[in-house]
Amino acid sequence: MAVVSPGRSPGPLTRRLRRLTVGRVAGVPLVWLFAAFNVLTGLWLLLSSVKSADDIFSSPWALPATFHWDNYARAWTGGLFGRAAANTVAVVGGTAVLTVLLAAPAAYVLSRVTTRLSGPFTLFFALGLGIPAQVVMLPLFVVMNQLQLVDSLFGLIVVYVATSLPFAVFFLTGFFTTLPVELEEAAALDGASPFRTFWQVMLPLARGGLVTVLILNVIQHWGETVFALVFVQSTDHQTLSLALLGLLQQMQYNGADWGGLFAGVAIVILPVLAAYIWLGRRIIEGMTVGSVK
Repeated sequence: MAVVSPGRSPGPLTRRLRRLTVGRVAGVPLVWLFAAFNVLTGLWLLLSSVKSADDIFSSPWALPATFHWDNYARAWTGGLFGRAAANTVAVVGGTAVLTVLLAAPAAYVLSRVTTRLSGPFTLFFALGLGIPAQVVMLPLFVVMNQLQLVDSLFGLIVVYVATSLPFAVFFLTGFFTTLPVELEEAAALDGASPFRTFWQVMLPLARGGLVTVLILNVIQHWGETVFALVFVQSTDHQTLSLALLGLLQQMQYNGADWGGLFAGVAIVILPVLAAYIWLGRRIIEGMTVGSVK
């Protein structure tokens, strides 16, 4: 252990440790303030969802004198949230499952096959993470229109899967790389084919990464609006985010039902919030294991 004399200036390691300590001291309060702001915003939203419009503006921070649970009933029926919720569950569930089914074999091959093309292919998927959605919106709409997949739930699933694959493949490639090769060699000695080795040996070991990708897909697409607004054109196929926009448009003609609007926002975000609270630790563990091992 190096000892720094009083007359000598601290070394680079000492200065780095001091900067790290100062950064943690200044960063921890900011993190807690940001977390407290988000919690208070969520509580305010929930309280506003059971208030009348007058109470929202007259006493925005006070507890409601009367809980107006009928706000949720008006939002559910007036905004057609029932059909939109069923469409959202079908689209988000189908997207998450298809993304994992397509990304897992591709990531496994990229992590195990060492050829000249494996590196460029991995880089190709990584580059897909930096392409903004607005850049591909118009050509994607033209292609989807020619395939007659516009204004259909299956077409929206195809779009979501295509935009989710770059991250899923890139993440799972790093996860499969951490798995020991000796297990594959042992399976090959037992006579297992590469296909069987993947499905019965390696895929169960990557369960943490697969679950992480699955959950992140659900969170990402549950409230997605941009692609749904472009590729869905009828109320029968609208998702929850579009139903919320329709509820906002109704307020321009039927009066400002702010309580019903806040209830609609709560209906959209509460399932995702509950899923993240329940499975947040699994997400963090999956991402940490995939990046550290």
